[in-house]
Amino acid sequence: MRIGLDVSGGDFAPESTLMSLPLLLPELGAKDRLVLFGNETDMQLFLAEKKLYDDRLELVHAPDVITMNDSPLKAFQHKRDSSIAVGFDWLRKGRVDGFASAGNSGAMMVGSVYTINTIPGVIRPSSAVMIPKLDGGNTILLDVGTNPDAKPDVLYQYGLLGSLYAEHVLNIDSPRVGLLNIGTEEKKGNLLVQSAFHLMKDATDYNFIGNVEGRDLFNDKTDVVITDGFTGNVVIKQIQAMYRLMEKQGILNDYFSRFNYEKHGGSPIIGVNAAVVIGHGISSPLAIKNMMRLVYEVSASNLHLKIKKAIANYSK
Repeated sequence: MRIGLDVSGGDFAPESTLMSLPLLLPELGAKDRLVLFGNETDMQLFLAEKKLYDDRLELVHAPDVITMNDSPLKAFQHKRDSSIAVGFDWLRKGRVDGFASAGNSGAMMVGSVYTINTIPGVIRPSSAVMIPKLDGGNTILLDVGTNPDAKPDVLYQYGLLGSLYAEHVLNIDSPRVGLLNIGTEEKKGNLLVQSAFHLMKDATDYNFIGNVEGRDLFNDKTDVVITDGFTGNVVIKQIQAMYRLMEKQGILNDYFSRFNYEKHGGSPIIGVNAAVVIGHGISSPLAIKNMMRLVYEVSASNLHLKIKKAIANYSK
């Protein structure tokens, strides 16, 4: 397995990304390779200082940086020597099996859609996060910001994408898919949710269990929760804010500690032709390490190939 890391991406890069290497390398296999995209001088100096001489590391000089303030599309087009652009070029050519960055999330989406491309038949790719369940395991929530204005057919297809992710990455048999709503009744919700429910209720492509409410994100009622990107983004940021408040108040326990974003690493982009994971801009070395573990797991599952096959045969 060859996985690529954008060393220059993130609020604390390159220090934070490079400091993840001592955490990540022990978890890689002897035949795995970690390809680092960034300023080669900076990377060489760090490796020499830390005495990290490992033949599983490959350095690729990509001196430019797409910053958090750059326009994603313009930066991706004009900063061709940036770590994100070069990383996606290697991914497109098959020189790495997966790519991850804690940098400009918009540029990562541009690269996902326009460099490695959306899987044919996928209307809109989706981003997902894991929400810890009280009794163990995680609920997959998608979308969490990629498509704020999704349409009913997009939400229907999210059910398929989320179900395939749960099955092939998290190894859940016949994942239960729920639609986020303000009540469980069929007629509840706005026009988008009602229309999506009408499409999903007779779904044969996945195990749809009906409407679920916000509280069901944390119990074992469902494995996958579908919503539009606007709602999903509000939900996940409120959860993150509550975690930080509890941390500051010193009232975390084993369960609530699982909400620490560092343990999840980032959000996979589901529905594109390779494994891509976007990390938090504030990612610590631990978060970067777990981001790379996630891109490794998604790539190893061949999720994009499973989606291609499912999309080719699904009921539309």
